[in-house]
Amino acid sequence: MRRVLFSDYLVLCLTLLYVAAIWPFVPEILNPSNLTDIFLQVLPLFIAAIGLMLVLMVAQIDLSATSIMATASVVGASIMTSQDGYLAGSAWAPLAAVAAFLAVGLAIGALNGACTALFGMPSFLVTLTTMMFFSGAAIWYTAGHTSSGSSIGALPPAFLALGYGGVLGIPYAAIATAAIAVGVHLMLSRSLFGRWLFAVGLNPQAAAISGVPVRRVVIATFVLSGLLSAVAAIVYTGRLEAGTPILGQRILLDVIGAAVIGGVSLFGGSGKVSGVFFGVLFLSVVDNGLQLLGLSLSAVYAIKGGVILFAAVTDAVRHRVAARGG
Repeated sequence: MRRVLFSDYLVLCLTLLYVAAIWPFVPEILNPSNLTDIFLQVLPLFIAAIGLMLVLMVAQIDLSATSIMATASVVGASIMTSQDGYLAGSAWAPLAAVAAFLAVGLAIGALNGACTALFGMPSFLVTLTTMMFFSGAAIWYTAGHTSSGSSIGALPPAFLALGYGGVLGIPYAAIATAAIAVGVHLMLSRSLFGRWLFAVGLNPQAAAISGVPVRRVVIATFVLSGLLSAVAAIVYTGRLEAGTPILGQRILLDVIGAAVIGGVSLFGGSGKVSGVFFGVLFLSVVDNGLQLLGLSLSAVYAIKGGVILFAAVTDAVRHRVAARGG
């Protein structure tokens, strides 16, 4: 039982079992076009979930990921849109817009980290508040930059290529996602900062006594989470061909659920990039399969919520088993 609970490949096996179980009813789930859709759906969600994983590893949580995506999306789009954009028609507009995406993510992440680490506020309350504030701010900002009030379109082709373009048949988004995943994996396994993350998550008091700059580590995780949410927003905006204040509105549960299902402990101190990938893949395949079965959106949400609750309970059981050493 312990071997099953702590297996790195448990979620991958469940994904394969789910596909095998549902295939007789919806054989199109294994069609190449459908598998491509799942692959493209996984990429930005995986990027955002990696950011959340870093925050969870220090026993905190970030609920503002989707509001960061929305704010970055509309701010970046307002710079490069050909419809009265700040840099409309400029060859530098896409580059400036990408810089704006990243700056928004870094700024909101730093705000979350500073409020949590410097003022001792619960990260749940801090990020819930920033989620509400920046979600509203994104809607207000969009209304001031477009007559429709719903989205900012007419984005330059050079930026849209980030959503669907590629080189040698490999999407740019896949290349960026792989680079981020490898970089974070190396950071966790080979760097001093990675060891600090695990130490802070397991026991912040002991880490502080050992000389770990706990507050700076916590702030850094929120900054990285904000940055990766902004990168995910670039991919989503490129695909939607518009900046929208409701970008990512429905994926917050998926981002948190993928990390938890992938073995990232809600109690801090554990997490792997490969596990998060398996979690994202599992949720994406479940979502795709349920939609192919023709279930309503509410039924899909209910089932996914149940799956995530089961994963959270499993995490609690694993935490107890690990604490008992048996």
